[in-house]
Amino acid sequence: MHLDVVDLKSFYASQLGQVAQRMVLRGIRSRWENLSGLALLGLGYATPYLDALREGTERAIAFMPARQGVVAWPPGQLSSASLVEATDMPLRDSVVDRILLVHALETSDDPAALMNEVWRILAPGGHIMMIVPNRRGPWARLDTTPFGHGQPFSRRQLTELMRQALFTPTHWGEALFMPPIERQFFLRSALAWERLGGSLPYPFAGVYVIEATKQVYRPALAGKAARVRGLLQPILVPTGTAAGKSKEL
Repeated sequence: MHLDVVDLKSFYASQLGQVAQRMVLRGIRSRWENLSGLALLGLGYATPYLDALREGTERAIAFMPARQGVVAWPPGQLSSASLVEATDMPLRDSVVDRILLVHALETSDDPAALMNEVWRILAPGGHIMMIVPNRRGPWARLDTTPFGHGQPFSRRQLTELMRQALFTPTHWGEALFMPPIERQFFLRSALAWERLGGSLPYPFAGVYVIEATKQVYRPALAGKAARVRGLLQPILVPTGTAAGKSKEL
């Protein structure tokens, strides 16, 4: 189920949305501090985060699902945002260095196909960052924010999804430990909630912040090659009954 772009834009313009953006961005920048010279793609509704990440990049573009709608971005400049079919993006293979998925995976009709398409356009050695609602967290249980829409995931589900799409996780993080309540007490203490939640084995964060890298070599091909090698036999070495007859001669 895709959210309307107007609702997403309205959320990030609210006080709660601005605080949520800062807390999630804190997790992203702990891994992606400097993207200078890299090609960056935001998929879903990633523009609130791309604003802070695009400085110094070789290029930064935003793809938004067709059923969600699109807004011009960056504001006041030539737009680098486009509507796409997320499972058939208009890019060549292996052309993007970093991909940020926000409000994308949980609203996709086919998460596996989406991840396969992300693998296709990601350059060898490239990295993705996924912001995905935690099914055990309070943000996934309330539909008053975008993180409460679509299909939230467990850590096990995400691990299996990445494994099938040939991604290797390099970092598991979490964000949004504060309750999804737009009251001044919670908004002002958001950073304290993040620090406390990050220091304790607290399983109820609002979102996962996951970095993963692309596996360039497909394990299936390696297994197939091994089976083929096992079938090969030297042409001039006799086997079976023929071998016995040759010895008698």
